[in-house]
Amino acid sequence: MVVEPIARVHSCFGEKFGVPRQPLLADASRASIELLAPLNSADAVAGLEQHSHIWVVFQFHQAAGQWSAKVRPPRLGGNKKLGVLATRSPFRPNNIGLSVVRLLEVRTSPKVELIVAGADLVDGTPVLDIKPYIPYADALTDAQSEFADAAPVAMPVTIPERLLSQAEAYRDDWGTDLPRLIEQVLSQDPRPAYQKTDPQRIYGMQLCDFNLRWRYTEGGIEVVALE
Repeated sequence: MVVEPIARVHSCFGEKFGVPRQPLLADASRASIELLAPLNSADAVAGLEQHSHIWVVFQFHQAAGQWSAKVRPPRLGGNKKLGVLATRSPFRPNNIGLSVVRLLEVRTSPKVELIVAGADLVDGTPVLDIKPYIPYADALTDAQSEFADAAPVAMPVTIPERLLSQAEAYRDDWGTDLPRLIEQVLSQDPRPAYQKTDPQRIYGMQLCDFNLRWRYTEGGIEVVALE
């Protein structure tokens, strides 16, 4: 079986560290899904604008070739193992991912691209397929998950005034609200689940072409730099 990418993601997330562990947890995130030949035509996306959300089937291209039968889900604190097929770990036999994102705009000129919100996709992600989200079939109100039955509790995030002003001045072609994005991403606690709080340690990630740096305090998370 030969599978070729039909699109490529251009994302506010420059590296996999810090990317939300599930889609829509950071609705302020923005990404462009650029269609590749031969699907880079208006015909291929005709009618897609009638849907508020889409499914994106993609490849975890930075996790290729790495997997094991059991993994440690962050949701369980990183100290309990489950079968890989019982989790959403990116380290999978065929390293294929599935995310639902909010469709903001369908652009057909000068290139064919989909502008989406809430994507948990790192920049450069290969897209294998795109499908419309159908509410009556895809939203299952009676579905259950024993170890992930609700969204994780958000951590408080503090952005000093000087850095907040810098973030508020940011502009891009996707309409990203950078202060809101920073708060949503950091409130999900990006650090590995097994790491303990060290107020001296500075963490960093690439976000919207910035090097976002933060530390953990007794009250939550404090942004220390936006370089």
